[in-house]
Amino acid sequence: MASDTAAELIAQLQAEIAQLKSENAHLAALNYRAEEKLFAALDGNGLCLWEQHIPSGNLTIFNMRWGEMLGFSPEEFAAHVDIWKSKLHPEDKEWVIKAFEDHVNGQADYYQAVHRMLHKDGSITWVSDRGRIVERLADGTPLRMMGSHIDITQEKRYEIDLARLAHSDPLTNLMNRQAIAKVFDESSQPGIHGALFFIDLDGFKALNDRHGHKFGDSLLMHVAHTLVSHAGEFAQIARLGGDEFVILLPSFDRESLGALAQSLLDVYRDKFLLEGCEVEVGLSIGIDIFGYGDSFAESCDRADAAMYRVKHQGKHGYCFYQSSE
Repeated sequence: MASDTAAELIAQLQAEIAQLKSENAHLAALNYRAEEKLFAALDGNGLCLWEQHIPSGNLTIFNMRWGEMLGFSPEEFAAHVDIWKSKLHPEDKEWVIKAFEDHVNGQADYYQAVHRMLHKDGSITWVSDRGRIVERLADGTPLRMMGSHIDITQEKRYEIDLARLAHSDPLTNLMNRQAIAKVFDESSQPGIHGALFFIDLDGFKALNDRHGHKFGDSLLMHVAHTLVSHAGEFAQIARLGGDEFVILLPSFDRESLGALAQSLLDVYRDKFLLEGCEVEVGLSIGIDIFGYGDSFAESCDRADAAMYRVKHQGKHGYCFYQSSE
């Protein structure tokens, strides 16, 4: 009787163990599938989950191999906080590490930073980092930190392109009116003088009508290149629209300003070939000397008035604004 009871108990226990194993295998399969879905979603969004063992600096990456988003293989890029630091962009490295250590040292509630990292191919990868201490020792010493690392390179490039388009002329890549006006206002200081060139092309409309807008665009780009190559490194150059350009210069020496204007006129003194066509175009240049308290619009209007004086005197020349104009 006792042996039968023992055998029944063993059989029952074996059945329960088998049932538990079956349930455990089922739960493990469900967990694995849930992790697959989670990590697929995270990877698809460029989001990397990480955990750092703070005393050793070792990192555990849950859903992708560490360094993958920077183009490195596991053999090339060890999962350690020092390796992460070594790949921070030089211009961001100091403040990012400080933000990280401020949280570890208890000076910030969490670590958060949007910064650049160096990709293996030499390009820049923008990332959004966020982390928080999740476990401490009995004495309060930080033990583990968990966080996320998101690749936002495409978003940043889009943001940078939008900013560039908002402040530059899409055809010539020069500044637009809004950008040059901002530079003018920011450079206005007591005792500081400068010069504004207002340049209008002579004969552009006829050439544009005769040869088409594509040819006209090529001519505008040619003029933009000429202005950039002659004006010097301290010049700020913009296309206001159409065939109107502006140059801002920190100099107010009339002799040097006149020499610059003349060098621009000399480029277009004779006919030249552009896209197989013989081109004759001129520049009418008005120059205003501005000082502290002048607005961009005021200086532009004065230079514009001087430019129209050149137009009336035969075109393709330069003239300084005079208060009698």
